[in-house]
Amino acid sequence: MSRSGIPELQKRIGYKFKDKGILLEALTHKSFQHEYPDEAPAHNERLEFLGDSVLGLVVADYLHASDAGLTEAGMSRIKSHAVKRKMLAELAGDVSLGLYLRVGRGEEGSGGRRKSSIRATAMEAVFGAVFEDGGYKKAEKVVLGLLGEWLDAAIASGDFADYKSDLQELCQMRFGQLPEYRLAAQEGKDHKKIFTFEVFIEGRPLGRGAGGTKKEAQARAAMEALQNLEHDE
Repeated sequence: MSRSGIPELQKRIGYKFKDKGILLEALTHKSFQHEYPDEAPAHNERLEFLGDSVLGLVVADYLHASDAGLTEAGMSRIKSHAVKRKMLAELAGDVSLGLYLRVGRGEEGSGGRRKSSIRATAMEAVFGAVFEDGGYKKAEKVVLGLLGEWLDAAIASGDFADYKSDLQELCQMRFGQLPEYRLAAQEGKDHKKIFTFEVFIEGRPLGRGAGGTKKEAQARAAMEALQNLEHDE
């Protein structure tokens, strides 16, 4: 990404950098730095290391401050899913981070911008860059701006579980195929939408769920599908 793309990405993540160079570093994969050392003196792995700790602290702080009476085990379970590479890749997708990455020619040719591992690494590096540039409170705002609704849904569920992953594993084991999520309805204004998803397995609708985000609605549909599959046993 050139500096011309910085304003658009800053809007997507909700933070304006004082030092634009640190954002470029967060978006620089090591393959790009190796090919263009004069243009990119550093790649994003050091910022990824920092961002991993920043993300973990923000999530832990948010869970601890909630008034839901979560146990240590409950908080640990939510946090473990919130910081997974899969979740980070999804957050990167939410802000179209792949469009802005700087990758080498080989990675470009092999679809590196779409690789979950590269997008997840860059997402953590962006969190680290915001912390480095603006401090903890700014980083907290960015993290919760992307992850807050998911955390609220996890807290509200009480006994949180990664229902989508559990359903995926069960379907692969029992049916040899993945569940399919279909948007059934979308209601409300832009700032307060309600999404409804159905999940299909072998062409049969086995679960339905609604929520303020697509992730939340799909998780609720997966939870219902798991319950229905348990009854079928």
